Amino acid sequence: MRFTDIFVRRPVLASVVSLLILVLGLRSLATLPVLQYPRTQNAVVTVMTSYFGADPATVAGFVTTPLENAIAQANGIDYLTSTSQIGVSTITANLRLNYDSGKALTEISTKIDSVLNQLPQAVQRPVITVKIGQTTDAMYIGFNSDILTPSQVTDYLIRVVQPRLQSVPGVQTAELIGGKTFALRAWLDPVKLAAYGLTASEVAASLQSNDYIAGLGSTKGQWVQVNLSASTSLHSLEEFRNLVVKQVNGANVKLRDVANVTLGADDYESSVSFDGKQAVYIGILVAPNANLLDVVKGVKDAYPDIVKALPQGLNSEIVYDTTNFVNSSIDEVIHTLIEAVLIVTAVVFVFLGSWRSVLIPIMAIPLSLIGALTFLLAFGFSINLLTLLALVLAIGLVVDDAIIVVENVNRHLGEGLTPVDAALLAARELAGPIIAMTIVLIAVYVPIGFQGGLTGALFVEFAFTLAAAVTVSGIVALTLSPVSCALALKPPKRGDETLESRIVGFIDARMDAVRDRYHRLLDSSLNYVPVTLVFGGLVLASIYWLYAS
Repeated sequence: MRFTDIFVRRPVLASVVSLLILVLGLRSLATLPVLQYPRTQNAVVTVMTSYFGADPATVAGFVTTPLENAIAQANGIDYLTSTSQIGVSTITANLRLNYDSGKALTEISTKIDSVLNQLPQAVQRPVITVKIGQTTDAMYIGFNSDILTPSQVTDYLIRVVQPRLQSVPGVQTAELIGGKTFALRAWLDPVKLAAYGLTASEVAASLQSNDYIAGLGSTKGQWVQVNLSASTSLHSLEEFRNLVVKQVNGANVKLRDVANVTLGADDYESSVSFDGKQAVYIGILVAPNANLLDVVKGVKDAYPDIVKALPQGLNSEIVYDTTNFVNSSIDEVIHTLIEAVLIVTAVVFVFLGSWRSVLIPIMAIPLSLIGALTFLLAFGFSINLLTLLALVLAIGLVVDDAIIVVENVNRHLGEGLTPVDAALLAARELAGPIIAMTIVLIAVYVPIGFQGGLTGALFVEFAFTLAAAVTVSGIVALTLSPVSCALALKPPKRGDETLESRIVGFIDARMDAVRDRYHRLLDSSLNYVPVTLVFGGLVLASIYWLYAS
């Protein structure tokens, strides 16, 4: 007894296997993350170095170039990019896919430490950050006001809005874009500096020396202990204005004497706008293992409460949301999937002619596609454009096995066998070919997933999704399809003039005519073997020409 006989003789067992595939697939569908593209383990290391007052050429020559040469020696870097702006050097190291970001971060930090003594003394220590996974923000929220200054808006966002957004599950960072943090601005007057014999460096040194905090220890009394600290830091704008910079001829030169001291923003070099007004954005960066759609939904759920708590005069709006594009793209693919199922159903009916015969392969389509989702969950994949595209392409593959089972059972029914005997014989005859077809298709598609680089990272899910769908279709064709044929198909009745029998008779007559013509062409080609070989050679030779052009 062949193993296929077990399922034909025990329909309940075949039903349980199919239900198990269906339940596992539906459970996987509810668990799988939904993304726009397959998840790639890419990381970006950013090195930002400040050199206050230096022009871009100086920053590039004395900061960016030495650091870039040192960072380039670290392992795991795919390529480097750098920018040199007024007072700031930014170097971005894009790591190779799936390279250990922690290892790369350690190497880059070591390389930077080795060249710190080559940098100008006034250069601040480089700040190294790493971003893993998605490196672009999934959503931008804009804030602007006609009443509040950009610095006041930034201060509120840092204190209230940013912590609230970062508490949403799956948010890696809620970063400010175009923020204007409060800072003391001392606009030096070169004429007054020259009059007092001062330089900008002396003013900066005076400010640094008056911003000192130290712990001195503690003093004990009989009942109490008091911690002591020394602080020369300045706290108010008036204190900064009255800061003594230098003594000239016995007179104190204060900061207000050589500069216009105001409370402004720490940066005036860049700004962002929204609806023609200066604004501050908050960009939402999704964590590497988080579901993009769930994270954005969580942010949108929290957004109404944030808007209600905004100060009077502060306006907000979601200005960019990537999930709109993701959802529309996925909807398009799902519509294509539904259309493909309907078209396959129509084509199968045209060639089989019986709704009973059509129902069996059509049942295999959703079962195979849903069952493939179990493999996606097991492999750590996601539902994205490429896996959905693979499911669309798999429709034409998963239906083939069921069609040949139905056609073989119908052939045996025409020979006078009972439905059960016809299903047993057909399953025995086709077990080997179906297994061979499944293995061949898997062998064709799986190697696509072993490519290297970005192509391999993107198409690994595409390839394994196709292989999974074909595997499940082979299981369904050897378990559920024979049982369904034994229960649903009936032997043809002589003289039966029902609508279904007339449709089947019409289709069979047309197919017989096509088969007879094919037989005649085949006989003719076999009688003229040299001509056939020459024709085949021309077709093969044209492949190179078509490929080259």
